[in-house]
Amino acid sequence: MLIDFFLTLRRHRLPVSLKEHLMLIEAIRDGIIGPDIDAFYLLARAALIKDESLYDRYDLAFAEYFKGVQALTGLTADIPLEWLRRQAELELTPEERAQIEAMGGWEKLMETLRKRLEEQHERHQGGNRMIGTAGTSPFGAFGFNPEGVRIGQDASRHRRAVKVWDQREFRNLDGTAELGTRNIKVALRRLRRFAREGAADELDLEHTISGTARNAGLLDIQMRPERRNAIKVLLFLDIGGSMDDHIRLCEELFSAARSEFKRLEHFYFHNCLYEHVWKDNRRRLSERTRTVDVLNKYGHDHKVIFIGDATMSPYEILQPGGSLEYANEEPGAAWLKRVLDTWPRTVWLNPEPEELWGYRQSVAIIRDLFKGRMFPTTLQGLEQAMKVLSR
Repeated sequence: MLIDFFLTLRRHRLPVSLKEHLMLIEAIRDGIIGPDIDAFYLLARAALIKDESLYDRYDLAFAEYFKGVQALTGLTADIPLEWLRRQAELELTPEERAQIEAMGGWEKLMETLRKRLEEQHERHQGGNRMIGTAGTSPFGAFGFNPEGVRIGQDASRHRRAVKVWDQREFRNLDGTAELGTRNIKVALRRLRRFAREGAADELDLEHTISGTARNAGLLDIQMRPERRNAIKVLLFLDIGGSMDDHIRLCEELFSAARSEFKRLEHFYFHNCLYEHVWKDNRRRLSERTRTVDVLNKYGHDHKVIFIGDATMSPYEILQPGGSLEYANEEPGAAWLKRVLDTWPRTVWLNPEPEELWGYRQSVAIIRDLFKGRMFPTTLQGLEQAMKVLSR
């Protein structure tokens, strides 16, 4: 029973034991859950998966095995209103989009939003002024405006929002993901500097032999510290939003970095660096680390790597309060400059194709801040970045 499901989990490199599988079968036989696929998903995860970092891999295996299976209960449930609203999602021709004008700057946009909030008392759809859906207003969801505030939309569409008024959930990257190619690891190995540090726990055969010879044959054992890569790396990972398109590649890079650099610390940020970073996306609102503490904690000998598509509104980099998620006191550019002043050996890896960089103003701004040290996440780009860091 469910043996193929067990084998699917093992094929996805999940550490599931036969004992745990038998415990799951016993729970089903005891009637703990009914004929509900969602309930089985939760029960199986509780019984088989002991590490939260493996939840993503479990989801992939579960989706593969139960592809097309639907719950048999709940067929009479109400259809959420949001489903109906999405049917009216606005689609415009390039000519129509060109006719829509931006609001005219950050201050004008925020002031207009305050006025609309005071004026509006009912839902709007398809308009060009009020807060609504499927329109050309700068405020709302599922419409289009070259410079607007996204409110209540489940994901990005045109990637033009200046501000996002929404609760957003980000996931941690899987640091054990297998690489699509070993060449990424090979490229990262260019950034190596070996040294012998720490406790003397390795036999030094050469000096043991010479010492024994000098000691008239009396054994003289010599020990030495293990030879390790002495490079210290700080990794800053952009997460969520437009970076969702590059999750697989980022997991591969993260996995490679963790295997190649034993002295590695990582932090997450969203779009641009601000006053806070975090290490766990599940607790990013409650367990933040002040960026100034990171700047003061790690020495100047660290190599720093940013991974992000640098695709955002220019206000997010240049404007106080420009962050999508909160009112930052200082612009992101100020924090990036502090990083570059603290750690001169810093590069930015961009997973977006290099031919698209010229069409995005924010990419040009960050590239200028980094003095051209932005590289694509191709093998050649990785090798160039490692050469810059190793100088």
